[in-house]
Amino acid sequence: QVQLVESGGGLVQAGGSLSLSCVASGSIFRTNFMGWYRQGPGMQRELVARITSSGITGYADSVKGRFTISRDSAKNTVYLQMNNLKPEDTAVYYCNLGSGGVNYWGKGTRVTVSS
Repeated sequence: QVQLVESGGGLVQAGGSLSLSCVASGSIFRTNFMGWYRQGPGMQRELVARITSSGITGYADSVKGRFTISRDSAKNTVYLQMNNLKPEDTAVYYCNLGSGGVNYWGKGTRVTVSS
């Protein structure tokens, strides 16, 4: 059983920064990917950023240059540093882990950016 626990998030003014963390526990294959998705009000869940176990990263165009994903594989932890936040970044952010052909999800953490 794999569990993902997110932390961070909250309320910030536009232009501000927030940092999210997600710790994975359980049976995790060494080769995996971790990432962050988000779901805004009335929107579908979308990929924000992803990082492989070898450190290759990918970002949604909307966050490139503002968000940075990183991971500590020894701790099975993924981070998302979010800078220059915009009101359109308001969403519930979900941690995702792909391992052994299975996708796992955290319960989500809310990020609200006020204008």
